[in-house]
Amino acid sequence: MTIKTGDKLPEATLVKVTENGPEQVNSADYFKGRKVALFSVPGAFTPTCSAKHLPGFVDKADELKAKGIDEIACTAVNDAFVMGAWGKGAHADGITMLADGNGDFAEAVGLTMDGKAFGMGKRGQRYSMVVNDGVVEQLNVEAPGEFKVSSADHMLEQL
Repeated sequence: MTIKTGDKLPEATLVKVTENGPEQVNSADYFKGRKVALFSVPGAFTPTCSAKHLPGFVDKADELKAKGIDEIACTAVNDAFVMGAWGKGAHADGITMLADGNGDFAEAVGLTMDGKAFGMGKRGQRYSMVVNDGVVEQLNVEAPGEFKVSSADHMLEQL
């Protein structure tokens, strides 16, 4: 079942990229007590993700925080080392990179996609959401191959 606005996020383990290395986090604990702008990309270093999605949230971070966002996080079905390298290479200092290496979080929220045709296997769909104290306030899932509603600009319009 796909998550929807008003739903509480299910529990899953993600891996947060930190300066001291990977750190496992429980999604319930991570999202508790704060407002998080979360966006998901099909893969680190992929074209749209690297050229538009991540840079948009980096560029708009201050504006999002001015509208009440406590933290901005990016997730993908990649390991923590890939997510860390991607964040570093993209100068995404204000974005928390959350690795979903096995796709457990993507499965738990019901937002997976089949990337086998591209040699990518099971991935998370492209989406964004505003999560307030573990509850989804906004959810923007892209149609396959599109990049519109999951952008930082679209999220700003909603806040």
